[in-house]
Amino acid sequence: MSTTSLENKSRWPVWLCWLAMVLDGFDLVVLGTVIPTLIKTHDLGFDAVGATFAATISLVGVGLGALFIAPLSDRFGRRNLLVACVTWFSIFTIAVVFAPNVAVFSIFRLLAGLGLGACLPAALAYMNDYAPAGSAGKSTTRTMTGYHAGAVATAFLALMVIPDWRIMFVVGGIAGFALVPFLWFKLPETLPAVVSLPALSPASGTHPAKGAEPAEPSVEPSVEERASFRDLGRKPYPLVAAGIAVASFMGLLLVYGLNTWLPQLMSSAGYTLSAGLSLLLVLNVGAVVGLVVAGILADKHGTKKIVLLWFFLSAVFLAALSVKIQNELLLNAAVFVTGVFVFSSQVLVYAWVSQLFPARLRGTALGFAAGVGRLGAILGPAVTGTLVAAGIAYPWGFYVFAGAAVLAVAALVLVPQAVTAAAGKRTAVGPS
Repeated sequence: MSTTSLENKSRWPVWLCWLAMVLDGFDLVVLGTVIPTLIKTHDLGFDAVGATFAATISLVGVGLGALFIAPLSDRFGRRNLLVACVTWFSIFTIAVVFAPNVAVFSIFRLLAGLGLGACLPAALAYMNDYAPAGSAGKSTTRTMTGYHAGAVATAFLALMVIPDWRIMFVVGGIAGFALVPFLWFKLPETLPAVVSLPALSPASGTHPAKGAEPAEPSVEPSVEERASFRDLGRKPYPLVAAGIAVASFMGLLLVYGLNTWLPQLMSSAGYTLSAGLSLLLVLNVGAVVGLVVAGILADKHGTKKIVLLWFFLSAVFLAALSVKIQNELLLNAAVFVTGVFVFSSQVLVYAWVSQLFPARLRGTALGFAAGVGRLGAILGPAVTGTLVAAGIAYPWGFYVFAGAAVLAVAALVLVPQAVTAAAGKRTAVGPS
C-alpha cells in the first residue's frame, strides 16, 4: 500500500467523525426550533412547563450516555461504540414522530440521548488518537465544526418546514441511519493504546520503506491499564478534573441554554419567531467560524490562554445581548460574534482535555468532561425555561449566561498548564 493510499484512507475517520458531530449538532438545536411551535399550538399537550421537561429529560439521557457509555470506548474501541450509538439514536429520533403526548415524546428523547451522549467523546477521542503531535487544538475544533454545521443545517431546515415539526425528527433519524453503514465499513478500529501511523507522523520524520506495507495501528492494552473514573481521582488529576468539570458544566449550560431557548428569548424581547430562528442560524454560523480560529490560535499560543480569553469574551458579548438592538444588521452581527466565542469556548475545553490526559485515559476523561458538562446542559434549558414561564427570560436569561462564562474563567485559571509523566511518576505543571 503506498503512502498516498494510506493518506487517502486516513481521511475516512476525519469525515465520519465530523458527520457524527453533525448528528450531535442536529440534536443540539432541534428542540429549540420546534418548542415555539409546540407551545403555540399546544400540540401533544405542550406548554412552557412541558417544553422545559422535554428539554431537560433529553439532556439527562445525553449526560448519562456521556458518563456511562462513552468510557466503554477505552475498553472496546471507538468504532463499535459509534456504530451502536448512532443506530440507537436514529431509532428513537424517528420514534419521536409517533409520540402521542408530552410524556412519550420526552421518553423517546431520553432514549435517543443515551445513544447520542457517547458519540461526542468517542469521536473526539478517536480523532486525537490519530492527531499529529501539537495539533490537538485544530483536530478537536475541526471535528467539532460538524457539531455546529449540523446546528446550522437544522436551523435552516426549520425555516423551511416549521410549523410541521415532525419533519425535523424524520430527517434527523434518516440521516443517522444513512451514516451507520459508512461507520461500519469505512471506519478502522482503534483502541486507546499507542497508535502507530508512520506515514502520517511528522514528528517521526520517517516513512515506510518503498514497497513495504505500512503497519496497522498497534493495540495492546493490558488489564492493568484499563481506564476507569477512579483514575481521575488519583494524583495529579483531581485538580485538573475538578476545573475541567466546572468549565464543562458552565460551557454546556451556555451551549444548550442558548440553542434551546434563543428563539423564545428573542420572541420575549419582541422579535418575530422567524427572526428568532434566523438568529439561531446566525449564532451557529458564528460558532463554525469561531472553531476554526480558536483551533489555530490554541495550537499556536497554547490552549489555556485561548480558552480563558474565549470564555471572558463570551461573558462580555452575552451581557451585551441583554440590551435590545433595533437595527437588524447590528443585531445579527452581535449574535454572530457571540456565537464565535461561546461555542468554541466549550470545544477548547475538550481540546485541552485531550492534551492533559494520556491516550489510555482520553475516552474516559472526555466522557467525564462531556458527562458532567451535560449537567450544565440540563440546568441551562431548565433555568431559562423557568425564566420563560415566569415571564422574565429577557433580559435575565442573558445575565445568567454571562455569569456562567465568568465562573468558567475562574475554574480554568486553577487548572495546570499541562500534566506530564516521567519514569512512572506523573507531575502537574502549575498554572500559567
